[in-house]
Amino acid sequence: MSAAKSRSDEALLAECTVETFRAGGPGGQHQNKTESAVRLTHRPTGIVVTARESRSQHRNRARALDRLRAALREREHTRRPRRPTKPTRASREERLEKKRRRSLTKRQRRRPESDE
Repeated sequence: MSAAKSRSDEALLAECTVETFRAGGPGGQHQNKTESAVRLTHRPTGIVVTARESRSQHRNRARALDRLRAALREREHTRRPRRPTKPTRASREERLEKKRRRSLTKRQRRRPESDE
């Protein structure tokens, strides 16, 4: 189980800066008048998530926590570093042979050289 999923809401909120603000848009006058939008800033990682869909601050806080958990899970999955490889001897020889054949084909297409 990932660390982000196992933390309770209270523990995760303790690591965050919680801001509420007015959010315009759909929701009408009630949403425009009240500070129902929530912005969470996770201090250890610097991840910022917002939720402003609902007119309820509690619902928006729950949505923002879900988004923060998803962002933390996404951050946990790091890619393995790429290990540089070099072509095998057989593939190098095959590539050079193709180049020789192509070169010969192109040389045979040329206009014959005059002996003058």
